[in-house]
Amino acid sequence: MFQLLDIKGSINFLKHALPISILSAILVVGSLVSLATRGINWGLDFTGGTVVEMEFSKAANLETLRSNLTEPEVAGAVVQNFGSSRDVLVRLQVREGVKSDDQVRVVMAEAIKLDPDVAQKRVEFVGPQVGKELAEQGGLAVLVALICILIYVSFRFEWRLAAGSVAALAHDVIVTLGVFSLLQLEFDLTVLAGLLTVVGYSLNDTIVVFDRIRENFLKMRKGSPEEVVNTSITQTMSRTIITTGTTLITVVALFLKGGTLIHGFATALLLGIVVGTYSSIYVASYLAIRLGINREHMMPVEVEKEGADQPSIMP
Repeated sequence: MFQLLDIKGSINFLKHALPISILSAILVVGSLVSLATRGINWGLDFTGGTVVEMEFSKAANLETLRSNLTEPEVAGAVVQNFGSSRDVLVRLQVREGVKSDDQVRVVMAEAIKLDPDVAQKRVEFVGPQVGKELAEQGGLAVLVALICILIYVSFRFEWRLAAGSVAALAHDVIVTLGVFSLLQLEFDLTVLAGLLTVVGYSLNDTIVVFDRIRENFLKMRKGSPEEVVNTSITQTMSRTIITTGTTLITVVALFLKGGTLIHGFATALLLGIVVGTYSSIYVASYLAIRLGINREHMMPVEVEKEGADQPSIMP
């Protein structure tokens, strides 16, 4: 016999669920509009191009180097520090009829004018066809991940909870992509890895809440669905705060001090963790409530034994 839980100490999270859900819908629509109109600022991993890494003997003047790269071969070059003030990374777009080696020679010639002791550390080239294939495979990876998660959650939970979980995942991915599109942040393979990490993180947070909701539906016989959900979220809140807090400390450190290479990855994680934490409450759980989840849906199905309706025959 399950013991009735005391629901007086629970926080009424769902009190503000409707306005926050409307805000989430606005964010999703705005993100889709931005993706349709502004698109995504694809990095060289997806568009193709050349990356030149150099090490100066002293702090490099990025503005001067950037202003000197005016030749047609290197027009539109992206110049940025790579770790320290002495390390410089130059990203060059693919130019029709221009060889990658010619672009590198132009860049190094301008760098030598600023510092004769500059050293070329690395040169990488990604062809346009390879970049296109990476973009297609990256999108396919996200789609396959969402489909596999949908199948897994559908087997583990009642379909109303599963629908809420998948909606929250889609919400997190779309809003994160929308921010990258709106701010025109560069989207490369590290950002794609961060996006997939966000999907897994958000799913884990949602499943922890849903497990407690399913358990409390069986325990709280007199509680309404809203009371059950509020109690479940309250009971898991300490775990959510500790997990999210410790993760954010690491991600913020990567965002501030991680350097250029993982800046996009840290940005995607930072956005995804914040959005994913509240979507577990105000998207996943609230959608399950709106779909009519109740205690009867959580009850195990009784299997009628053959001959159970027949009177027993005493010898």
